[in-house]
Amino acid sequence: MTTPPLIAALTGQRGPTPVWFMRQAGRSLPEYRELRADIGLPMLEACLRPDVAAEATVQPVRRHGVDAGIFFSDIMVPLRLAGVGVEIEPGVGPVLDHPYRTRESIDELLSHRYGEGSWTDSTGRTRDCAEGAQSVRDGVATAVRELGSTPLIGFGGAPFTLAAYMVEGRPSRDHMAARALAASDPGAWDALMTWCARVSADFMTAQIEAGASAAQLFDSWVGSLSPRTYRESVAPYSRMVAQRVAGAVSPVTGCRAPFIHFGTGSAPILSDMAEVGVDCVGVDWKTDLSWAIGQVPGKAVQGNLDPALLQAPWHVIEQAVRDILDAGRSAPGHVFNLGHGVPPTTDPDVLTRIVELVHELGDER
Repeated sequence: MTTPPLIAALTGQRGPTPVWFMRQAGRSLPEYRELRADIGLPMLEACLRPDVAAEATVQPVRRHGVDAGIFFSDIMVPLRLAGVGVEIEPGVGPVLDHPYRTRESIDELLSHRYGEGSWTDSTGRTRDCAEGAQSVRDGVATAVRELGSTPLIGFGGAPFTLAAYMVEGRPSRDHMAARALAASDPGAWDALMTWCARVSADFMTAQIEAGASAAQLFDSWVGSLSPRTYRESVAPYSRMVAQRVAGAVSPVTGCRAPFIHFGTGSAPILSDMAEVGVDCVGVDWKTDLSWAIGQVPGKAVQGNLDPALLQAPWHVIEQAVRDILDAGRSAPGHVFNLGHGVPPTTDPDVLTRIVELVHELGDER
């Protein structure tokens, strides 16, 4: 069996450059907006409909011809499936029933485990978390069947990003409360981060065991940390996730799933992120790709077209794509991607043209 370009690149095998886009499942696609309008469910409940999750996962692969699907879900889903009260408020983001800022609230949290207990849906009905966890597995399995030879990427939120939302209780610009808790009460912070690591790892493991061939850990807010804080208070817990996920075997490949680690604003800690047990380091748009490759020797890299350039004239986009592909050739493996997610205002045809260009130029490797 021929190794898919994505898996080859992530494992350091030279070949055609694969391409996929973060947040390709949804947002910019009219067919996705139609799907969400038809079902009329809040985001987290839509994620727990296997047919909806699978269809949203496959849509960008059908349209763009990308080299991987990314499972349609949300980093808040495993919190919901651990019984934590959380909703995605339109125009705001994740909002929790209450913040977890005290040892007492965190101690109460420790009794919650992914797939155990219950949660309340938008109608006020109590739902069993085990059923929700099974719906994630069913959605992955359905998407894998639909994708055929195209690999599926599973994902989860990194412990710090999950903890930041939980301590703040909602989106924050500087994550001050989370940083303060880490500094003022190391014991409470350790308990919260260990819980987040376990829940995220269980969520990602479930996706791999259901058929995902690779996995990506998103640390959206890691750029708010100093290198020292990252190394001492965050990296050990991301390592926990990587170690637990490494034990999962995909039934599609018969092997462990290569592991990608991505964070925004991560240039000062890129080398540290590479050392938590990952195969590939995602590079954001603010970081020079050639420089980043030098920071993570021996690792594959992913990225890093600036999402803002998707609004630029085609000749600007084309040159940027060529420059990134040229830089990526010095890494053991390179996966072309954006340096963050697809903006919802993106013209889908632009993404399709980028995929075609990467396939044309990437084959020249």
